[in-house]
Parts: sequence; C-alpha cells; structure tokens
Amino acid sequence: MRAFVYVIGCLFAAPALAEEIAEEVLVEARSLQTRSGDGASVGYVDEQEVELLRPTHISEALARVPGVWISRGSGHEHLTAIRSEVLTGAGACGAFLFLEDGVPIRPTGFCNINNLFEVNSEQAQALEVWRGPGSAVLGGNALRGAINVRTRLPQSNRIGLEGGAYGYGQARVELAAKLGDFDAGVAAHSTRSNGWRDHTGYEQHKMSAVAEGALGGWDVRASLTGSALHQETGGFVLGTDAYRDSALRDSNPNPEAYRDAWALRAAVLFSREGWRVTPYARTSEMRFIQHFLPGQPIEENDQTSVGALVARDFAGARYALTVGTQLEAFNGTLEEFQPGPTVGSAFLVATRPQGQHYDYDVDGYSVAAYYDLSWQLADDWKLLHSARAERLHYDYDNRMLVGNSRDDGTVCGFGGCLYTRPADRDDDYNDLAGRLGVVWTPPSGWGEVYATLGTGFRPPQATELYRLQSGQLVTDLDSERITALEVGVRTPHLELVAFSQKVRNFIFRDAQGFNVSDGKTKSHGIEASFDVELGAHGLALAATWAKHRYDFNSDPTGREVITRSDTVDTAPELMANLRWRYRWSEGITQEVEVAYMDDYFTNAENTRTYDGHTVVNWRARWQVSQAFSVHARVINLLDREYADRADFAFGNDRYFPAMPRQLYVGFDYGF
Repeated sequence: MRAFVYVIGCLFAAPALAEEIAEEVLVEARSLQTRSGDGASVGYVDEQEVELLRPTHISEALARVPGVWISRGSGHEHLTAIRSEVLTGAGACGAFLFLEDGVPIRPTGFCNINNLFEVNSEQAQALEVWRGPGSAVLGGNALRGAINVRTRLPQSNRIGLEGGAYGYGQARVELAAKLGDFDAGVAAHSTRSNGWRDHTGYEQHKMSAVAEGALGGWDVRASLTGSALHQETGGFVLGTDAYRDSALRDSNPNPEAYRDAWALRAAVLFSREGWRVTPYARTSEMRFIQHFLPGQPIEENDQTSVGALVARDFAGARYALTVGTQLEAFNGTLEEFQPGPTVGSAFLVATRPQGQHYDYDVDGYSVAAYYDLSWQLADDWKLLHSARAERLHYDYDNRMLVGNSRDDGTVCGFGGCLYTRPADRDDDYNDLAGRLGVVWTPPSGWGEVYATLGTGFRPPQATELYRLQSGQLVTDLDSERITALEVGVRTPHLELVAFSQKVRNFIFRDAQGFNVSDGKTKSHGIEASFDVELGAHGLALAATWAKHRYDFNSDPTGREVITRSDTVDTAPELMANLRWRYRWSEGITQEVEVAYMDDYFTNAENTRTYDGHTVVNWRARWQVSQAFSVHARVINLLDREYADRADFAFGNDRYFPAMPRQLYVGFDYGF
C-alpha cells in the first residue's frame, strides 16, 4: 500500500507547471470510438443521457446499447452480457474488459464479477461499449467486448440532492477550479438506501478528480478516482415464479449477507507529437459472503498493480498507424473461510467443509505489444488491420495445505472435499489476436458500411487457476478464444449489424456449481439501433435478436448434462429498448422508455425457463433557469412483477426480484 501511495504522489506531482491544453488529442486517446477506427460496433451513452437517466444502477444506462445486458443483482451487484449469455462464475468477468478513460480498472487475471460498481458512471462524460472481440486493439480480457467510462472534467460548481422510494437519498457535488494554468475539477456523490427487500440497505460513495493542462511541451490529463461500497446483500428467493409471490419477493433468505469493497485508481495521460504515455496505479479490497453457495463461505480479496500504456502514432498520405505497448506488474491475494457447517444433502455437507478453503498470494506481470493500421485503399475504401501479442505470468504461492482435504488435513467423504488447492507454481500464457476489416464510405456521404473478421482471447483468471474444485487440474485450463465476423451499416441516425462468432475453451459454472473448462459455443445475431428527431419528438431504439448455442456434449456423472445445439442458458433471443422523448418547451424534456426481455432458459439442460417481461419507465427534466433544474422519474411505472435475474441451481429455481414502482425527485443548483 505504501508503494501505491508513492506512485500516486509521483503521478500527481507532474501537473504543477502548466502551459496549455489540446483537448481533442486527450479525448481521442480515451475513446473507444476513436480506437475502433470505424470498423467495430461501439455503442455510446452521452453526458446528456446520463443526466436525464440519473441511473441508480449502471444497468439502466447500458440497456440503451444493443447487444448489452447488465443483469442486476442485489444492491449494486451485477453480471454482464455483451453479445453473449449472462456469464457466471468467479472468472466469467474476464470475458469483458472494463476501462476508465481507456485504462483497464483491474490487472489482467484479477477481474471482479461486479467490477462496474467501482467506476463513477453516474457522473460520466460518456459510457462506451465495444461489442464483439476487441482483444487485438484493447487487450486479452476484451474477448466478448469492453465497457469504457470516460470521466468528466466539471466546467462549473454544482450541487444536487435527490430522494426516492425505500429511503433512497443521494447528494452530489461538482467543483471546478484553476490550479495555475491547469483546469481542475472534482465530481463526487454519496448514496444511501434502506433497500426494498428485507435487510438490503446500502451506502455507496464515488469520486473522480481530473486536472488538464500542459507541462514542458506535453499535454497532460491526470485523474484520481475512487469508490467505496457497504451493502447488506439480498439472496435469491427460491421456488418456481417466486418473484410473483408477494410474501417472498420482498423477503431476504440471507439477511446475514453483505459486501464491503473499496477501490482507488490514478492515471496520467501525457500527449506530445504523436506520443501518448499513460502511467497508472490501482488498488482495491473486498470482503463478502458467498450467500449463493452452499455453506456460505466468506471471501476476502485484494489487488494492487502499477503499469503504463505507451503508444506512438504515425501518419502518411494514405495511412495512419499506431504502435504501442502495455506493461504492468501486480499482486493479488485471496482467502476463503466457511465459519459454519454446510446445510443440505449428505453430498454437500461432506464435500463443503467448515473452515479455511483457500489462502493464496499471486504476483505477476503482463506485457503486450500491438499495432493498429488504417490504410486508405481508395477515396471511399479503407483497410483496417490490428494485431496484439500478450504475455501473462503468474507466480502463485499457496499458503495452505496442498490438495482437497479439510484445513486440518483430514479427508472429506464422497471422494474428497470440493475445494482443491494446487501446490506453488508459475504459469505463463502467450496469446495473439488479430483484426482485419474494410470500411466503405459511399460518395453520396450517407454513412458507411464495414466488415470485420476478428479473433480474441482471455487468459484464465487467478480464481480459475488456483481456486480449483474436486477433479480439476490447473493444466486443464487454456485461454478462451473467439473468432467473430460482423458486417454493419452505419448512418448518423441508424446502425444495423449482423454477427457470427464461435468460442472455444469456454470456462463457466454449471447448475451444480462446478466449473466447466472445455466448453464451446456458437452465436449469431442482428443488432439494430436508431435515434431520430421529429420536431419536438424523438424516437430511439436499441434491439438485439441473437441465438447462442452450445457446441459440445458433456454428460459427467452426477453433473448437469449439456447437449450440442441446445440453447445456452440465460440468453434471451430478443431484447429491445424503445424510447419516446418529447420537449414540452425549451427547458422541459420528458421520456417514456419501454424495455422488453424475451423468455430464456435458466439451465444448460433447457428444462427450466423464465417467462420474460416488459417494463415501462418515465423520466423528466426541467431546466428552470441557467443555475437551477429539477428532475423526476418513475421506474417500473406499471408496477410489474418480474425478475432482474432468473437462475436454476442446486435443484432450485432462483430469482432476484425486480423493484416495484419507484418515484425519484431531485434538483441541481449551479453556483
């Protein structure tokens, strides 16, 4: 921790003697839209939409991007899907890269399934989503896509208060200042709620501080961001359609569950004459009860890392080339302890013992080199080519007994304990990803057409390698890989994309809670989005139709059966988000949103289903004066009973029920 504080001090000592700003260069370096080179599907939620939405959870904002489903859990927990089913398991988050201003928020190998609650999306300049494999441009964990939160430099001073249902309250502040020749600002907010289910209250605090200026001929953008979360966590309600049972839906079968977490990140972007250098440092800690597992073990984890992104841009008459590298070093630890005995079947009781399950430390590093090339083949044709080579090294230190015994060395029944601890070891993963695409811009200028063939990878996460289960060997795991083809048409108001992709070495958790490490899936689908203005009216749509299927057979004894061509669970075929906006006057805007979720299977055997839902939300904002505005919204306007997440595991239908109708009202005041 002392080293991390030192690094932060070094990073923020730089902006002391400033000269001037080149904002366009700084924005481009932080933007996925720019880095995609027009050859990828990048969704965008801008600052104005974020202000209108005032999301209490990031899922409310990213529902506006086709192909994306952030499945909401209890409090600020979530699972992610980008052109995929909702992925579960400790390492499933490794399939998605989460960034802040273009810098990953966690080191490779140490993702958190709930990573997005660590970023200040509520006060962002923009939210961007790269859909499909982005490993060739962004790095290994962008296997299925990436989410980038661009921090905002406040331009004025502002305070805001908001209140809502179930004891919800939020206070936010934005402060802008001049520090010498630097423009600086802080955006922060603090939120609390009693929770609508029993014992599900939370407190959350976030901040982002930004300074922009120039130093010694370098344009500089420095940022410091942090978050802290304390929540009482609600468990699944059990039983078929339990989310519709008024006696169950607001109950909490796990009132003892909680999640405490904090994170801190610092980065500085230096830009000059085609060079971009971004040193960064990150640290986080988390403690929570795994209430979703038999025995409810407690996990504690932390990670600290430092690194740098270095890129050099070259430009000629017909080409633009970026060559870059990324270096980082990291340390992470994990402990898992079960304070009480497991309750359930004889098998569960015998194989999930009380006591210490895991205690390990991992040091390591990653190094990557890449290039992005854009070549103007003709006036209206452009060729894109990207490639990235990445090496990841883990140095694992087991601080417990080796094997799958209890922590005192005694042997479990039914062939051994579930929890398996490998001996100390080093592991290396060397991966390559590439992208080849063309972009056609017709002479009429109505838009562009693009086609891209790309590959991606994501190395196993530390939790997948060293928190093993009975019968698993660390050597069984290889990097997940994806091959994808997409063709898209894009105009200023419309985007239509068709995609097809295959994943191999798929690592996931089955309905019995076991990790499967050699799966294959195949997917294809169509995404559509448009946003048009018709006088005072506006109409916007984000819709996805997709099929996700297993591409392998698995019939292990006593485990879930998986059959080739069956539908992947938690993967609805159709999702749609339709919005109608209306400007009553120059200062008053309202919006009605209709969100549709198709039915889907909740287990890999395709024997259990969730019926889907349609939800209506309403939002409005009134700019009373230049300094004062009020806003209101009603979520779940028709008070539908539905589930944010439906699941089947350990023989039970399980649900996170969605909140009933909620009203929120607030104001902002500039000074």
